[in-house]
Amino acid sequence: MVKLELHDLNIWFGAVQALKAVNLEIQANEILSVIGPSNSGKTTFLRMLDRLNELQPNFKMTGVVELERQDIRAIDIEELRRRIGMVFALPLPLPLSILENVAYGVRMHGERRKNKLEARAEEALKQAYLWDEVKDRLDESAFKLSGGQQQRLCIARALAVGPEVILFDEPCSGLDPISTAKVEDAMLELKKKYTIVLVTNNVKQAARVGDRTAFFLSGELVEMDKTEKIFTAPADARTDGYIRGKFG
Repeated sequence: MVKLELHDLNIWFGAVQALKAVNLEIQANEILSVIGPSNSGKTTFLRMLDRLNELQPNFKMTGVVELERQDIRAIDIEELRRRIGMVFALPLPLPLSILENVAYGVRMHGERRKNKLEARAEEALKQAYLWDEVKDRLDESAFKLSGGQQQRLCIARALAVGPEVILFDEPCSGLDPISTAKVEDAMLELKKKYTIVLVTNNVKQAARVGDRTAFFLSGELVEMDKTEKIFTAPADARTDGYIRGKFG
């Protein structure tokens, strides 16, 4: 099933065009890895799925982005961001306890029953591969967690509100290899229930977890295909050059 679709998407920030006539489909329950050098448009693409680009005063777009055949601009912004969660490069825990960090979004959506909040938080922490490490310290400040644990806490916070899609923007950029492996393990398990879009500068990570991979360059979607094909027999020489480290 097609979960997200982009039709002839163009984005400008002032006079600078960040995305150029992008057309693609994202399937339900897949991990789409998005790669490309700096200023290729991959983060702009990711933020467009959650309408975060609209926060920029000089933002302009043409084209359509659809979630299950519905234009995302026709969806209430709070509802859209419940259905499409975002995990950023730097973990941003709230100045609250571990439990309250995860329950925060659920509470904001109207749930007040303590047992329901705790159950939702526990489930999300388990999905983020963090429960066993924090189950005996849920009342401690989230700032006492390590960087890798804080990132998985942010994943749990996104999961707790019941999204359909999870966007990852360089989620492992500041993490050690062990923490990175735990985040990747969580992604591979999460795709059974969610659709995942991963922007990463780590081509090895893209190859490890992506079902399909999209390569962006200078605002254009150069090519998108099954990850194995992109990394072994790309259709475009520019893709091959980037993967081999010849530029970027």
